[in-house]
Amino acid sequence: MFPATNLWMVSHLAGMVAHPQSGLIAAITPSGMVRLSPVDLIIIAVYFVLVVFIGFYLKESSNTGEDFFMAGRQMTAWIAGLSFVSANLGSLELMGWAGSAYQYGILATHWYWIGAIPAMLFLGIVMMPFYYISKVNSVPGYLQLRYGPATRALSGITFAVMTILMSGINMYAMALVMKVVLGWDLNFSIWVSAITVAAYVALGGLRSAIYNEVLQFLLIWAGSLLVPILGLIEVGGWRNLEKQIIHNVGQTGYLHMWTTLGHFNTNPMGVNWFGIVFGLGFVVSFGYWTTDFLVVQRVLSADNLRSARMAPILGAAFKMMVPFIVILPGLLALSVLPFKLVAQDIAVQTGQHSFNEVLPLMLVRYCGPGLLGLGVTALIAGFMSGMAGNVSAFSTVWTYDLYGAFMNKKASDEHYVKMGRWCTLIGVLVSIGTAYLVQHAASIMDYVQALFSFFIAPLFGTVLLGMLWRRATAAGGFWGLLSGTLTSFGLWEWVERDPSALRYVALSPDAKAMAQDIFRALWAWVVCVIVTVVVSLLTKPRPVAELEGLVYGVSPIPEEHDDHWYQRPMVWAGVVFAVFVVLNVIFR
Repeated sequence: MFPATNLWMVSHLAGMVAHPQSGLIAAITPSGMVRLSPVDLIIIAVYFVLVVFIGFYLKESSNTGEDFFMAGRQMTAWIAGLSFVSANLGSLELMGWAGSAYQYGILATHWYWIGAIPAMLFLGIVMMPFYYISKVNSVPGYLQLRYGPATRALSGITFAVMTILMSGINMYAMALVMKVVLGWDLNFSIWVSAITVAAYVALGGLRSAIYNEVLQFLLIWAGSLLVPILGLIEVGGWRNLEKQIIHNVGQTGYLHMWTTLGHFNTNPMGVNWFGIVFGLGFVVSFGYWTTDFLVVQRVLSADNLRSARMAPILGAAFKMMVPFIVILPGLLALSVLPFKLVAQDIAVQTGQHSFNEVLPLMLVRYCGPGLLGLGVTALIAGFMSGMAGNVSAFSTVWTYDLYGAFMNKKASDEHYVKMGRWCTLIGVLVSIGTAYLVQHAASIMDYVQALFSFFIAPLFGTVLLGMLWRRATAAGGFWGLLSGTLTSFGLWEWVERDPSALRYVALSPDAKAMAQDIFRALWAWVVCVIVTVVVSLLTKPRPVAELEGLVYGVSPIPEEHDDHWYQRPMVWAGVVFAVFVVLNVIFR
């Protein structure tokens, strides 16, 4: 239930900021923000039934380890590519970055373009041949082959922890939407989403998760397009939106991606171009898109090497369009909302609306009966997609890289599938507990970026050196990964205890919270690389013959024979990169 002050704000939201002629604002009720029509309820109910049905339908085709954990490696490039993007299109995208766009303006788009596109293309062109031809089931599985069991165990444990925490984020975000839009109890919403995801992932494994993610991708676009289209119509187009934002916030920094990054104090994010290019664009981005098994697992399910290389390229093309349904609603909120949104921790204490609630608030603003049900279903689909992605990745890493590798090496394939199903249920239950941790973060994105700096940034250094430098040794890989992870934790703890330490972490007294996350990731990567190199030079390397299929320069890459030049992955990667450059120039 909302406090009376919130209901007052909601009623004014409906009465003050909508065009009276539009008739698009849903009715406000004492029990919540809106009253769902029968059509809305039917749309939401059909979605829940459909995703569980897919799990039951695919159960019989997910009885082997290869089928349950890797979808039988039968996915086409399009299905793998859509699943690749959809697994990431959860609360991180829909709630977190809509709120960050309200907080920081169009600078948030960097996490979609320079923070994603080059890394996705690099995965498809450079790294996928090694992942795919080695037939590993996970990124820790590759580290086992390259560095040995110690590095595999360390990466498996840290990844398992991260996926559980990330799954909790999606649970919390979905529950927040149900609370903001419908007035549902937070605890009830968390359990409903958890039970649904546990059912279809435990039944159908990765195959069920992938098919549901493709369905969710389509629903997300169908439902989320309502807000930017109706919002731009209300404000009178992009130019008028720019004028209103400048009038409301008193500066132009919210509307430029590059021209304000000359110094930390010339933009609302408090970061500079060096942090965006090298911290985000290189370490965080490449670390996530090339080593986070949540997304890499989807590509490994492809039916052949060409499909595995094309999937990230197709995903990059769709990724470039996502800011239209995520960033734009945050910018529209800066223009049309009659009250100021606050940080999540302050909102919990005062009962105000937080940055994280931008998207559901805008959804309520523009959607009437039928449309509201579609919009809410789109949000639910996004959160379930992110939740299912993390849970299925956790199940695979635990079963193969921890349980199967160190606890029960000789179990049957049937036993591992059963373990995977039980692990899915246990992972969901643990995620429920972690969902409540997000309430104490200033925003969803602060929480997520902290996790990336802890676990993803150093892992990228370990994997990159393993693939590109034959001299990297088992001891170097382990100690580099461990030191990078501890460095990130240490820097975070330092700033938590002494906020003034941020000036040293981000190399400027004008840096703000987001700069801390970016530079902490950069330091973690640098320490990981330096330690890996130094320890490797002091220890004995493996014979070159043992590195075949694992390291560039000693591994034959399978040739792809396309019928036409325009079918080559490199060609399409070039097209996507050219569009990426043009977009950055337009919105500079």
